[in-house]
Amino acid sequence: MDKVERIFKRSIEVFKECSLKNGAIVASNIYDPDYPKGVKNYYYVWPRDASFVCYACDLLKIKKIPEKFFEWCWNAERFEEEGIFYMRYYPSGKMYGRQFQPDQLGILLWAIYNHSKIFSTNKFDDLAKKIANGICNSWKGDCFRRHYDLWEERVASPKNHENFTYSLAICIKGLECALNLIGPNKKWEECLKQMRARIEKAYDEESKCFVRKFNSKKDKSLDSSLLGLVWPSEIFEPKDPRIISTVEKIIRENSVEGKGIMRYKGDKYAGFLRRKEGGAWPVLNFWLSIYFSLAGNKSKALEYFNWVLERVEEKLPEQIKNGKPASIIPLAWGHAMFIIAGKFLKIF
Repeated sequence: MDKVERIFKRSIEVFKECSLKNGAIVASNIYDPDYPKGVKNYYYVWPRDASFVCYACDLLKIKKIPEKFFEWCWNAERFEEEGIFYMRYYPSGKMYGRQFQPDQLGILLWAIYNHSKIFSTNKFDDLAKKIANGICNSWKGDCFRRHYDLWEERVASPKNHENFTYSLAICIKGLECALNLIGPNKKWEECLKQMRARIEKAYDEESKCFVRKFNSKKDKSLDSSLLGLVWPSEIFEPKDPRIISTVEKIIRENSVEGKGIMRYKGDKYAGFLRRKEGGAWPVLNFWLSIYFSLAGNKSKALEYFNWVLERVEEKLPEQIKNGKPASIIPLAWGHAMFIIAGKFLKIF
């Protein structure tokens, strides 16, 4: 059995172990014998991580895991009241942290849409409606209410009309999915129109790339999450010159240890209780592999895909540093992106 097949089989095991009886999907199984000591506790539900796991399971025709998770979402604390999700949750559904991250709503709508189409079901239409309304109720015409980026490190203020580019892109995709799934809705359509107009301002002519955060002043840091502008948001084509320039700069600024991809230059997060130097993120390597698959460059896609495989055994970590797994292991999101990238490469 080759390594790809071993990781493939292990990925299914990780998904099952991280999917709890009540439907919650935790970011990592802290009871796994390989879960390192001294790292942060990842036995929480991040709707973002879980959404990618749901999509990977759908690709594998593992129907039960996504469906139980979507049912869990409806019962999460304050969701039924507000239609939004906060930073993370205990498996019970109780909130842990009040930071608002709009991308978690958009990516969940994307996951619900794909599940509904793959399995020809309208079982989760009410959930999709609630989330779409939550996105629109959080939108202020040109920006979201006060919110954090997907890495939980930076805040965007409505006072300054700020948006994180990735978060906005994923919410655009989410509303598109809701409209395709449910049908016309004037509120969603108006919100989507405003968002589409706004995201065009995320491109910086001077640096010839999209930026991480923007308003009148731009955070020009090259965050690797900008790959989301191509997939899964599908807002821009992979061969759009603006995207090509952005991806080239991400590779140039965020590469470590050859072809490993960090979140951004100078990233310090290492998953430990004390801050140390961070490493490359397999999630991002697989994301870049997906980009190159969409761009029609299979050899490049394989290079970034295989860079991870050459440095792991069967369980995928949050990071790779000095050629070895580091930080949290196994990371469910990492295994999900392995499956998705492998599907784009037609490896399995």
